[in-house]
Amino acid sequence: MTYSGAVTVGGPADVHELPDLMISKVAVGPMDNNAYLLRCRATDEQLLIDAANEASTLLTLIGDDGIASVVTTHRHGDHWQALAEVVAATGARTYAGADDADGIPVPTDVPLRDGDTVRVGNVELTARHLVGHTPGSVALVYDDPHGHPHVFTGDCLFPGGVGNTFKDPEAFARLIHDVETRIFDVLPDETWVYPGHGDDTTLGAERPHLPEWRARGW
Repeated sequence: MTYSGAVTVGGPADVHELPDLMISKVAVGPMDNNAYLLRCRATDEQLLIDAANEASTLLTLIGDDGIASVVTTHRHGDHWQALAEVVAATGARTYAGADDADGIPVPTDVPLRDGDTVRVGNVELTARHLVGHTPGSVALVYDDPHGHPHVFTGDCLFPGGVGNTFKDPEAFARLIHDVETRIFDVLPDETWVYPGHGDDTTLGAERPHLPEWRARGW
């Protein structure tokens, strides 16, 4: 079946099958958080992005092969409710943005800075530091050698706008600057966007609206 990225809490995962990587998306918890399980097709190593909630759901998705690592995109509590239980069950290595690590109650084994590499088997992801929604939010970019890039944006980019900056003009200015310069300016329109909540999008669908986002200030 064709991947759509449309998932609901309590519903099945949607699986995006790429030549080197399988991406399974599920929705969990009362805030409809997205969690993404990445599996290297060559090695079967797995990585989880955001152990947001419903540890039992996530551990069932992970299966008997376990995960080598889990990345928390940012410090907000709805993105790490299941982190302690998932790490205890799997022994996974933990990653998070260096400037958000002290706000996550599970110790961060590997603090991430802009440009750092995160590996899952033979696949490389690049961390991009995006300031504004939180001080240390990170997006993960997978530049598929067989196709277009894929980017996991946490709560920094959604269909229709950047993440919540809580009516702080300086935070909004920083976030839209970082999203433009570190995401839109360096990745093509075909780039698939996997956000922390809700449906997926592409950079091409969102790019024409950047001026209106700047003008409205959110």
